[in-house]
Amino acid sequence: MFTTLIVQPIFNLLVAIVALIPSHNFGMAIIIFTIIVRLALYPLLKKQLHQARVMRELQPELKKIKKATKGNRQQEAVMVQELYKERGINPFASVGVLLLQLPILIGLYSGLRKLVTDPQQLVSFAYPFLQHLPWMQHIAHNIKDFDSTLFGIVDLAKPALSHSGGIYWPAMVIVVASCIIQYFQSKQLMASDKEAKSLRQILKGAGSGKQADQADINAAVGRSTIFLLPIMIFLFTVNLPSALSLYWLVGGIVAFIQQTMVLREDTTELEAIADAPGKKDKVSDKKPTKNVAEIAEAEVVASPKVVKKQKPAKKKKSSNKRRKKK
Repeated sequence: MFTTLIVQPIFNLLVAIVALIPSHNFGMAIIIFTIIVRLALYPLLKKQLHQARVMRELQPELKKIKKATKGNRQQEAVMVQELYKERGINPFASVGVLLLQLPILIGLYSGLRKLVTDPQQLVSFAYPFLQHLPWMQHIAHNIKDFDSTLFGIVDLAKPALSHSGGIYWPAMVIVVASCIIQYFQSKQLMASDKEAKSLRQILKGAGSGKQADQADINAAVGRSTIFLLPIMIFLFTVNLPSALSLYWLVGGIVAFIQQTMVLREDTTELEAIADAPGKKDKVSDKKPTKNVAEIAEAEVVASPKVVKKQKPAKKKKSSNKRRKKK
């Protein structure tokens, strides 16, 4: 079922691109295929990026909640969830893009494996209507004419590292470049906090007897993932056909451009709303509302001892004096 629903459609889309482009170059087909996939995922990616931007903007309010709850983890968790609900944030929204990309990667890997082990499957595994294309009919009898390279420079059927051939440097460049673009792609979405503690500082403080804050630990571990994901990509793709690394590289470049556009669009939209004429007047007419973080901070700052009771007795005395004068 997975082969019929996932592998074969992905394989045939790639074959159709190879058959229809003038150069019939496999590397060029992978680039076009990747751009098509990224554009198809763009609506979901855009929603994910909007949530990532809002999450970055919520960092000061999350700190207020942390300060207000004073170590009460249960209360802090409840108030954070209320804040997310108030702003319409789903912390697990980013998982959707990853879950959609995973079958594409597996399907692409399975299709590439078929081509590497038996190039004749380029024709036999294709849909019947594709087999009638002129280039496909030519390749069916002249499979050696299939160009499995990237513009004649990189053999995309070879891995960057193999036991028999050692290091294949053209493919290794693609693998390393895909890891670098993944690093910058993750860093672009990472919330910047100058006061954030690194994992090394937290461990050093714990060694000297200071109690580590779980929120600081979670934030430090989250920041370390920008290095973890590129390392995992390197280990995963270095022994596979370099066509998969090319897909990841092009996908990372396209995703980085999409992220830049969406984040810039959000910033421009927010600035336009702030600079809109009459916006301040409309806001001032409405009663100011407090969000969850401000309410939490106010509850801690305000105390029953601080509130002074009014003395109505003075008013009674003044009224008695008026009666005497009369």
